[in-house]
Amino acid sequence: MSFNDNVQIDSGRIEDRRGGGGRGGMVAGGGVSILGLILALIFGPGVFDQGSGTSTQSSSSGQAQSTANASCTTGAAANQDDVCRLTATTQSLDAFWSQELPAHNAKFRKPKMVTFSGATSSGCGRATAQTGPFYCPTDETAYVDTAFYKQFTSQFGGSSGPLAQIYIVAHEYGHHVQNILGDLEKSQNDRQGATSGAVRTELQADCYAGLYIGHAATTKDPKTGQTYLKPITEAQVRDALAAAASVGDDHIQQTAQGQVNQDSWTHGSSAQRQAWFLQGYKSQDMTQCNTFNARDLNNPGS
Repeated sequence: MSFNDNVQIDSGRIEDRRGGGGRGGMVAGGGVSILGLILALIFGPGVFDQGSGTSTQSSSSGQAQSTANASCTTGAAANQDDVCRLTATTQSLDAFWSQELPAHNAKFRKPKMVTFSGATSSGCGRATAQTGPFYCPTDETAYVDTAFYKQFTSQFGGSSGPLAQIYIVAHEYGHHVQNILGDLEKSQNDRQGATSGAVRTELQADCYAGLYIGHAATTKDPKTGQTYLKPITEAQVRDALAAAASVGDDHIQQTAQGQVNQDSWTHGSSAQRQAWFLQGYKSQDMTQCNTFNARDLNNPGS
């Protein structure tokens, strides 16, 4: 999936911390992600714990902070550079959700977006390159180390293609939508198991990612009226589905330890992740992403 070359991108939409030292305090109460102690599941922690609400936020500590590459001003740049693509994707997501949420009687607010390398601090604690992309509800910020895209391919067997990258960012943005709607907290006291709140939270974020991607080619820059993205192809959809499958709990467990334990699942199986992505993509209806009321997570809409 590629951006229209002439679409205008705001290079200041994301904060660029690449090259910073990333010192910073740990989240009070021992911040633990929804992934718990299961290593190398999708996007590192996926969503960091909100902790006790007294986390140390020292995002300026020892790190270089600036806007993204100043050349990230057009869709053509987004098609060539991962950070520019992150910037353009975020701006496209802003445009989509700023229209979608009010239609469901919810007030939209933009999340912050940070790109980093090595390590950085957040409202939910310190993150490293091994953390992978994650969303912190405390400071309403998504953190993305774009180097993860290559790791995603080499370690998980996923795709590093443009739509796979867009899927990853859209998934994290989906957690922000859940935070706005008050659904994110449903995972906090039910963190593991095949039908747990954690799994339902992650599958809903996949559905929201599919919902956005299904609308992406028609989402317009509100300032210019120009669509951000070109129409999606079947090959690109397969790219996104491959990305979703490669980070299913069953796939990762089988790869890492040769067996599957559903009791420790936090994100859902490969098949479930694909199914809920397609649920959002095909239905183009946000109400069809209610994983919390689904009787059978293997069959969206049940």
